[in-house]
Amino acid sequence: MSFLGAARAALAGQSGVCRILGAALALAPACIFISCGGSTSRTVSPNHLAYVTLPARGSVATLSIDGATGIITMGSQTPQVEGTSPRGLALLPSKKFLYAVNSQANTISIFSVGSDGSLTLAATPTPAGNGADNAVIDPSGKYLLVSNNFSNSISVFSINASTGALSEVAGSPFYANSDPTEILITPSGNFVYVTNPGIGMVTGFSFSSGVLTTVPNSPIFSGLGAAGLTVDSGGRFLYVTNPSALNPLVATIGNISGFNIDPSTGALTPIQGSPFTSSQGDGPTAIAVDPSGRFVYAITSGSSYSVWCFSITTTNGQLTPVTSSPFSLTAGGLFALFDPSGNYLYVGTATGSGVAGFTYNPSTGVPSTILNSPFSTGTPPGKMVVSE
Repeated sequence: MSFLGAARAALAGQSGVCRILGAALALAPACIFISCGGSTSRTVSPNHLAYVTLPARGSVATLSIDGATGIITMGSQTPQVEGTSPRGLALLPSKKFLYAVNSQANTISIFSVGSDGSLTLAATPTPAGNGADNAVIDPSGKYLLVSNNFSNSISVFSINASTGALSEVAGSPFYANSDPTEILITPSGNFVYVTNPGIGMVTGFSFSSGVLTTVPNSPIFSGLGAAGLTVDSGGRFLYVTNPSALNPLVATIGNISGFNIDPSTGALTPIQGSPFTSSQGDGPTAIAVDPSGRFVYAITSGSSYSVWCFSITTTNGQLTPVTSSPFSLTAGGLFALFDPSGNYLYVGTATGSGVAGFTYNPSTGVPSTILNSPFSTGTPPGKMVVSE
């Protein structure tokens, strides 16, 4: 679908009347519902902010998201600092502080977030491990975890709620096997998982009071190039993209491994039928589960068969391609995440030097390109976080 075509379809096949309603409700409370096309009711999103790292510029940019349309507008950037190459990004649940992982300098920059969303460097960057890469904050907001790609470890820092300052906890960094890259923490805050692309594995930990302890059967094999990972909102299933994996029964390269998460120990066991793949398209890297827990989206670069969409069987985590998947939409494999309302999917793209945005049908999972997507950031982004 062309960009103009997407506009005429009102971002998700909606009618002209619904376009008017969506625009009129842009400033309305988030509790109002609109329905255009039967079962595609959604909560209207409020306008909100997002942040994105720009590694080549050594800065972090502020993005404004229109809650009614999902359209992104580029805002201010922090001063450029050469030799930092910020990549990983994490925002405190309180939204008081933002942390950017400087992969070239092996440090973490701390920004205070103003009432208007503006960023101000709060302190001297905190030292991190060699090859500091990605970051996540636990749900309590007490700890920041950073994967260190070159030193095969995860650093854990306690967060001072008043100043945002970081203090490395006792025992940190924790060994995380070869080249840990992507990192996530489950919604419960009890378990942490990282991908190890060089060995095609996933390493899992239990997490308590800032301490990481390897879970049983860890690391576990996922697939060649294990890259992105995501978890459903209930913390029951973990999904991992394996961009270099071969599929004996189909010609495509790359697949998705699915794992059951033991709620007591965090141990991973393969979901029956895993790995899951697409009939067309190669090399998925980024991946996200929509907030309702109904759909998984695995993203490849380019515009041919670039968005793989699967429905999740809630009883066992198995994945089934939705009708017409994969979708040929301009996308990218740098990252994938949903806005807090679950209305919009955002994807980092290197070729488009920005962020691609999609709406999706909440009944079928079928994605549609947001008007004017991709939204340029001037240079390929690193990671993105969205403020609620």
